Amino acid sequence: MKKSKFLINGMRKHSLPWLMLAPFLILIVIFFFLPIILIAVNAFTDMDSALQWTFNGIDNFKKMLLDPNMPEILKNTFIYVFFTLAINVLFGLVLGLLTSYFIQKESVGLLFRTIWMLPRISPPVVYVLLWLWFFDPSPYGILNSLRALVDLPPGEWLSSNPKTAIVLANGMIGASFGMIIFSSAIKSIPENLFQAAKVDGASQWSIIQDIIIPAIRWPLMFVTMWQLLSLLTSYEYILLLTGGGPMVESEVLSLYSYHKAFESFEYGYGSAVSLVLVVIALGFSAIIWKMFGMKKMMGTSRVE
Repeated sequence: MKKSKFLINGMRKHSLPWLMLAPFLILIVIFFFLPIILIAVNAFTDMDSALQWTFNGIDNFKKMLLDPNMPEILKNTFIYVFFTLAINVLFGLVLGLLTSYFIQKESVGLLFRTIWMLPRISPPVVYVLLWLWFFDPSPYGILNSLRALVDLPPGEWLSSNPKTAIVLANGMIGASFGMIIFSSAIKSIPENLFQAAKVDGASQWSIIQDIIIPAIRWPLMFVTMWQLLSLLTSYEYILLLTGGGPMVESEVLSLYSYHKAFESFEYGYGSAVSLVLVVIALGFSAIIWKMFGMKKMMGTSRVE
Protein backbone atom coordinates (compact mmCIF):
# COMPACT_ATOMS: atom_id res chain seq x y z
CA MET A 1 0.00 0.00 0.00
CA LYS A 2 2.77 2.39 0.94
CA LYS A 3 4.64 1.45 -2.24
CA SER A 4 1.64 2.24 -4.44
CA LYS A 5 1.15 5.59 -2.72
CA PHE A 6 4.83 6.34 -3.25
CA LEU A 7 4.50 5.52 -6.97
CA ILE A 8 1.38 7.67 -7.31
CA ASN A 9 3.05 10.60 -5.55
CA GLY A 10 6.12 10.17 -7.76
CA MET A 11 4.00 10.19 -10.92
CA ARG A 12 2.20 13.31 -9.76
CA LYS A 13 5.48 14.98 -8.94
CA HIS A 14 6.93 14.25 -12.39
CA SER A 15 3.73 15.04 -14.29
CA LEU A 16 3.12 18.38 -12.57
CA PRO A 17 5.78 20.31 -14.58
CA TRP A 18 4.35 18.97 -17.84
CA LEU A 19 0.83 19.93 -16.78
CA MET A 20 2.04 23.43 -15.95
CA LEU A 21 3.87 23.73 -19.28
CA ALA A 22 1.15 22.13 -21.39
CA PRO A 23 -0.77 25.37 -22.26
CA PHE A 24 2.41 27.09 -23.40
CA LEU A 25 3.61 24.05 -25.35
CA ILE A 26 0.25 23.85 -27.11
CA LEU A 27 0.46 27.54 -28.06
CA ILE A 28 4.02 27.09 -29.36
CA VAL A 29 2.98 24.11 -31.48
CA ILE A 30 -0.09 25.90 -32.90
CA PHE A 31 1.45 29.32 -33.55
CA PHE A 32 5.10 28.39 -34.23
CA PHE A 33 5.76 24.82 -35.38
CA LEU A 34 2.52 24.31 -37.29
CA PRO A 35 2.95 27.49 -39.42
CA ILE A 36 6.54 26.44 -40.22
CA ILE A 37 5.33 23.03 -41.42
CA LEU A 38 2.54 24.61 -43.49
CA ILE A 39 4.95 27.10 -45.10
CA ALA A 40 7.45 24.32 -45.87
CA VAL A 41 4.72 22.25 -47.54
CA ASN A 42 3.19 25.25 -49.30
CA ALA A 43 6.58 26.20 -50.78
CA PHE A 44 6.27 23.18 -53.11
CA THR A 45 2.81 24.11 -54.39
CA ASP A 46 1.41 26.63 -56.87
CA MET A 47 -1.19 27.85 -54.39
CA ASP A 48 -2.77 31.15 -55.44
CA SER A 49 -5.91 33.14 -54.62
CA ALA A 50 -8.03 30.06 -55.38
CA LEU A 51 -6.38 28.33 -52.38
CA GLN A 52 -5.82 25.07 -54.31
CA TRP A 53 -3.07 22.72 -53.11
CA THR A 54 -1.41 21.52 -56.28
CA PHE A 55 2.17 20.33 -55.82
CA ASN A 56 4.64 21.60 -58.42
CA GLY A 57 7.93 20.30 -57.02
CA ILE A 58 10.75 22.83 -57.07
CA ASP A 59 9.17 25.14 -59.66
CA ASN A 60 8.91 28.00 -57.13
CA PHE A 61 12.64 27.79 -56.41
CA LYS A 62 13.43 27.74 -60.13
CA LYS A 63 11.23 30.80 -60.53
CA MET A 64 13.15 32.46 -57.71
CA LEU A 65 16.46 31.90 -59.53
CA LEU A 66 15.00 33.50 -62.67
CA ASP A 67 13.29 36.35 -60.81
CA PRO A 68 14.80 39.61 -62.21
CA ASN A 69 14.25 41.38 -58.88
CA MET A 70 15.99 38.75 -56.76
CA PRO A 71 19.63 39.96 -57.13
CA GLU A 72 18.63 43.49 -56.07
CA ILE A 73 16.51 42.18 -53.19
CA LEU A 74 19.31 39.93 -51.92
CA LYS A 75 21.73 42.86 -52.04
CA ASN A 76 19.24 45.07 -50.19
CA THR A 77 18.75 42.38 -47.55
CA PHE A 78 22.48 42.03 -46.95
CA ILE A 79 23.04 45.80 -46.73
CA TYR A 80 20.04 46.31 -44.48
CA VAL A 81 20.87 43.45 -42.10
CA PHE A 82 24.61 44.17 -41.90
CA PHE A 83 24.44 47.90 -41.21
CA THR A 84 21.33 47.75 -39.01
CA LEU A 85 22.86 44.93 -36.97
CA ALA A 86 26.04 46.99 -36.53
CA ILE A 87 23.97 49.86 -35.11
CA ASN A 88 21.89 47.51 -32.94
CA VAL A 89 24.92 45.86 -31.35
CA LEU A 90 27.68 48.49 -31.39
CA PHE A 91 25.55 51.52 -30.61
CA GLY A 92 23.60 49.47 -28.07
CA LEU A 93 26.92 48.59 -26.41
CA VAL A 94 27.94 52.26 -26.37
CA LEU A 95 24.62 53.20 -24.76
CA GLY A 96 25.01 50.40 -22.24
CA LEU A 97 28.51 51.57 -21.31
CA LEU A 98 27.38 55.19 -21.00
CA THR A 99 24.39 54.45 -18.80
CA SER A 100 25.89 51.77 -16.54
CA TYR A 101 29.65 52.40 -16.42
CA PHE A 102 30.56 55.98 -17.31
CA ILE A 103 27.47 57.55 -15.68
CA GLN A 104 28.01 56.70 -12.04
CA LYS A 105 24.72 58.17 -10.79
CA GLU A 106 22.10 55.45 -11.17
CA SER A 107 19.13 57.84 -11.35
CA VAL A 108 20.64 59.66 -14.36
CA GLY A 109 21.41 56.41 -16.18
CA LEU A 110 17.92 55.08 -15.46
CA LEU A 111 16.32 58.27 -16.78
CA PHE A 112 18.41 58.08 -19.97
CA ARG A 113 17.49 54.41 -20.55
CA THR A 114 13.81 55.15 -19.94
CA ILE A 115 13.79 57.97 -22.49
CA TRP A 116 15.62 55.82 -25.04
CA MET A 117 13.10 52.99 -24.55
CA LEU A 118 10.09 55.20 -25.36
CA PRO A 119 10.18 54.46 -29.14
CA ARG A 120 10.26 50.71 -28.46
CA ILE A 121 7.14 50.82 -26.30
CA SER A 122 5.37 53.09 -28.79
CA PRO A 123 3.17 51.60 -31.55
CA PRO A 124 5.16 51.03 -34.79
CA VAL A 125 2.88 53.43 -36.68
CA VAL A 126 3.64 56.27 -34.24
CA TYR A 127 7.36 55.54 -34.39
CA VAL A 128 7.39 55.51 -38.21
CA LEU A 129 5.37 58.73 -38.34
CA LEU A 130 8.20 60.46 -36.48
CA TRP A 131 10.69 59.23 -39.09
CA LEU A 132 8.37 60.29 -41.91
CA TRP A 133 8.35 63.75 -40.37
CA PHE A 134 12.14 63.59 -40.07
CA PHE A 135 12.53 62.68 -43.78
CA ASP A 136 9.58 64.80 -44.99
CA PRO A 137 10.49 66.23 -48.43
CA SER A 138 8.57 69.43 -47.75
CA PRO A 139 10.29 72.47 -46.19
CA TYR A 140 8.62 71.52 -42.89
CA GLY A 141 10.49 68.24 -42.52
CA ILE A 142 13.13 68.15 -39.76
CA LEU A 143 16.07 67.49 -42.10
CA ASN A 144 14.92 70.07 -44.62
CA SER A 145 14.33 72.61 -41.84
CA LEU A 146 17.94 72.13 -40.73
CA ARG A 147 19.12 72.51 -44.34
CA ALA A 148 17.12 75.73 -44.63
CA LEU A 149 19.15 77.21 -41.78
CA VAL A 150 22.22 77.11 -44.02
CA ASP A 151 20.30 78.14 -47.18
CA LEU A 152 20.26 74.66 -48.74
CA PRO A 153 17.29 73.46 -50.84
CA PRO A 154 15.00 70.71 -49.48
CA GLY A 155 15.84 67.13 -50.43
CA GLU A 156 13.77 64.08 -51.37
CA TRP A 157 15.26 61.84 -48.68
CA LEU A 158 13.04 58.76 -48.83
CA SER A 159 13.14 58.53 -52.60
CA SER A 160 16.87 59.25 -52.95
CA ASN A 161 18.16 57.33 -49.89
CA PRO A 162 15.60 54.66 -48.96
CA LYS A 163 18.21 52.17 -47.68
CA THR A 164 19.69 54.76 -45.32
CA ALA A 165 16.21 55.57 -44.03
CA ILE A 166 15.29 51.97 -43.18
CA VAL A 167 18.70 51.28 -41.63
CA LEU A 168 18.48 54.33 -39.35
CA ALA A 169 14.86 53.71 -38.36
CA ASN A 170 15.44 50.06 -37.49
CA GLY A 171 18.91 50.64 -36.06
CA MET A 172 17.89 53.28 -33.54
CA ILE A 173 14.98 51.30 -32.13
CA GLY A 174 17.00 48.08 -32.10
CA ALA A 175 19.83 49.72 -30.14
CA SER A 176 17.48 50.14 -27.16
CA PHE A 177 17.23 46.36 -26.81
CA GLY A 178 21.02 46.01 -26.79
CA MET A 179 21.30 48.89 -24.32
CA ILE A 180 19.07 47.14 -21.76
CA ILE A 181 20.84 43.76 -22.08
CA PHE A 182 24.36 45.21 -22.02
CA SER A 183 23.73 47.63 -19.17
CA SER A 184 22.34 44.79 -17.04
CA ALA A 185 25.33 42.59 -17.89
CA ILE A 186 27.83 45.35 -17.08
CA LYS A 187 26.17 46.01 -13.74
CA SER A 188 26.61 42.35 -12.83
CA ILE A 189 30.43 42.60 -13.09
CA PRO A 190 31.99 42.78 -9.59
CA GLU A 191 33.00 46.34 -8.74
CA ASN A 192 36.32 45.21 -7.23
CA LEU A 193 37.56 44.25 -10.71
CA PHE A 194 37.21 47.85 -11.87
CA GLN A 195 38.82 49.17 -8.69
CA ALA A 196 41.78 46.80 -9.01
CA ALA A 197 42.29 47.77 -12.65
CA LYS A 198 42.24 51.49 -11.81
CA VAL A 199 44.75 50.94 -8.99
CA ASP A 200 47.05 49.18 -11.48
CA GLY A 201 46.80 52.23 -13.75
CA ALA A 202 44.66 50.67 -16.49
CA SER A 203 43.09 53.08 -18.97
CA GLN A 204 39.35 53.21 -19.63
CA TRP A 205 39.86 51.48 -22.98
CA SER A 206 41.86 48.68 -21.28
CA ILE A 207 39.06 48.18 -18.75
CA ILE A 208 36.48 47.96 -21.53
CA GLN A 209 38.63 45.68 -23.69
CA ASP A 210 40.04 43.36 -21.03
CA ILE A 211 37.30 43.28 -18.37
CA ILE A 212 33.91 44.35 -19.71
CA ILE A 213 33.91 42.78 -23.20
CA PRO A 214 35.04 39.29 -22.02
CA ALA A 215 32.56 39.43 -19.13
CA ILE A 216 29.58 40.17 -21.41
CA ARG A 217 30.50 37.72 -24.17
CA TRP A 218 27.32 35.68 -23.75
CA PRO A 219 25.03 38.76 -23.85
CA LEU A 220 26.93 39.97 -26.93
CA MET A 221 26.29 36.66 -28.67
CA PHE A 222 22.63 36.65 -27.60
CA VAL A 223 21.93 40.21 -28.79
CA THR A 224 23.78 39.65 -32.08
CA MET A 225 21.92 36.44 -32.88
CA TRP A 226 18.54 37.72 -31.68
CA GLN A 227 18.79 40.94 -33.67
CA LEU A 228 20.10 39.13 -36.75
CA LEU A 229 17.13 36.76 -36.81
CA SER A 230 14.75 39.62 -36.07
CA LEU A 231 16.12 41.75 -38.91
CA LEU A 232 15.99 38.88 -41.40
CA THR A 233 12.35 38.11 -40.69
CA SER A 234 10.77 41.45 -39.73
CA TYR A 235 9.55 44.01 -42.24
CA GLU A 236 6.88 46.16 -40.56
CA TYR A 237 8.99 49.32 -40.26
CA ILE A 238 10.15 49.02 -43.89
CA LEU A 239 6.56 48.45 -45.02
CA LEU A 240 5.34 51.53 -43.15
CA LEU A 241 8.30 53.75 -44.05
CA THR A 242 9.04 53.04 -47.72
CA GLY A 243 6.85 50.09 -48.71
CA GLY A 244 9.98 48.57 -50.27
CA GLY A 245 10.21 51.38 -52.82
CA PRO A 246 10.89 53.27 -54.86
CA MET A 247 10.64 50.26 -57.20
CA VAL A 248 12.54 47.60 -55.20
CA GLU A 249 15.33 49.82 -53.86
CA SER A 250 14.45 49.09 -50.22
CA GLU A 251 12.75 45.71 -50.73
CA VAL A 252 14.14 42.89 -48.54
CA LEU A 253 13.40 39.16 -48.63
CA SER A 254 10.89 39.15 -45.78
CA LEU A 255 8.92 42.06 -47.27
CA TYR A 256 9.12 40.48 -50.75
CA SER A 257 7.60 37.30 -49.33
CA TYR A 258 4.77 39.37 -47.83
CA HIS A 259 4.15 41.23 -51.08
CA LYS A 260 4.10 38.04 -53.14
CA ALA A 261 1.81 36.17 -50.75
CA PHE A 262 -0.65 38.86 -49.63
CA GLU A 263 -0.64 41.40 -52.46
CA SER A 264 0.05 39.27 -55.54
CA PHE A 265 -1.68 36.21 -53.98
CA GLU A 266 1.22 33.95 -54.99
CA TYR A 267 1.09 32.00 -51.76
CA GLY A 268 3.28 29.17 -52.98
CA TYR A 269 6.00 31.47 -54.26
CA GLY A 270 5.84 33.63 -51.12
CA SER A 271 6.23 30.51 -48.98
CA ALA A 272 9.25 29.44 -51.03
CA VAL A 273 10.89 32.84 -50.41
CA SER A 274 10.15 32.45 -46.68
CA LEU A 275 11.67 28.96 -46.66
CA VAL A 276 14.85 30.25 -48.27
CA LEU A 277 14.92 33.00 -45.67
CA VAL A 278 14.75 30.38 -42.90
CA VAL A 279 17.71 28.52 -44.41
CA ILE A 280 19.69 31.77 -44.64
CA ALA A 281 18.85 32.55 -40.99
CA LEU A 282 20.02 29.11 -39.86
CA GLY A 283 23.28 29.52 -41.80
CA PHE A 284 24.04 32.92 -40.26
CA SER A 285 23.15 31.61 -36.80
CA ALA A 286 25.69 28.80 -37.20
CA ILE A 287 28.33 31.33 -38.30
CA ILE A 288 27.69 33.55 -35.27
CA TRP A 289 27.72 30.52 -32.96
CA LYS A 290 31.13 29.54 -34.30
CA MET A 291 32.44 33.12 -34.37
CA PHE A 292 31.79 33.57 -30.66
CA GLY A 293 33.33 30.17 -29.88
CA MET A 294 30.27 28.99 -27.98
CA LYS A 295 31.17 25.27 -28.21
CA LYS A 296 34.49 25.91 -26.52
CA MET A 297 32.88 28.09 -23.86
CA MET A 298 30.19 25.51 -23.14
CA GLY A 299 32.79 22.79 -22.83
CA THR A 300 34.80 24.95 -20.42
CA SER A 301 31.73 25.69 -18.31
CA ARG A 302 30.91 21.98 -18.05
CA VAL A 303 34.45 21.22 -16.87
CA GLU A 304 34.18 23.93 -14.26
